[in-house]
Amino acid sequence: MASNLQRWVLLHLLPAVISLAAAAVFDENFSPVAGIDSRHLVNEGTQVRLVMDKSAGAGLMSKVTYGSGMFHLRMKIPGGYTAGVVTSFYLTSEPEYGDHDEVDFEFLGNVEGKHVVFQTNVFLNGVGLREQQFDLWFDPTADFHDYKILWNQHQLVMFIDETPVRVMKNLAGRVPGYQFLTRPMKIRASIWDGSAWATAGGSIKVDWNRAPFTAVLQGFNVDACPSAGGPQCSSPALPWNAIQRVTPAQQAAYNNVKGKYMTYDYCRDKAKFHGCLPVECGYN
Repeated sequence: MASNLQRWVLLHLLPAVISLAAAAVFDENFSPVAGIDSRHLVNEGTQVRLVMDKSAGAGLMSKVTYGSGMFHLRMKIPGGYTAGVVTSFYLTSEPEYGDHDEVDFEFLGNVEGKHVVFQTNVFLNGVGLREQQFDLWFDPTADFHDYKILWNQHQLVMFIDETPVRVMKNLAGRVPGYQFLTRPMKIRASIWDGSAWATAGGSIKVDWNRAPFTAVLQGFNVDACPSAGGPQCSSPALPWNAIQRVTPAQQAAYNNVKGKYMTYDYCRDKAKFHGCLPVECGYN
């Protein structure tokens, strides 16, 4: 938890910014929104367990809506036979469905002995279909890793630990038809039943005999600008807004990830879009 001095600095120098120490407890910035009983969302202060069984999944949501920031969670996802189980960390505008913006980290469970499928997706004005999938270079079920989303007026960058896995520039207003994330968003995370689509196109369902499935989350500090700050959320004084592009080293790491580990990219799937790829595919 931030010291009194840290809070004074935040309140007086950057009044629209929340930035708490890494040991922030869950209740400071988040609330349960699914599986709200203590059996499905187990609040351990600086750590939360999201548990899914046949009766319910579990989810959490930030108390505040944000206009820019560096958003992050440390996660360890369920291991073993997890076909049909989806674990997610994402930003979304409200209402969550319909005409909204969204940025997703999603882990799609699998049968025993096969890799969990890692997927990112972006929704713009209610339209997704921008999936990118990877076979990860590590086992996300074995230990915690940092999952980060940088979102500012310049770009969207998604990181695993310090490695970029998705980069989307903001060229809206400069390139005809180009769209970018503009709506204020909340932080959310969940574990839920994705049997209809998550594993082998939905042909392999959740095996409830193997339940419960548990994801563990840490790192409930928030480094972001509440949307009530208005134009201040684009201020160059905010450290994340000073990041206008990835560094050469990050670009090299990103290229390596795309070359070695990406198994599906919507920007190569012309059939999906009837030969007319989304505008951003020519620039990112």
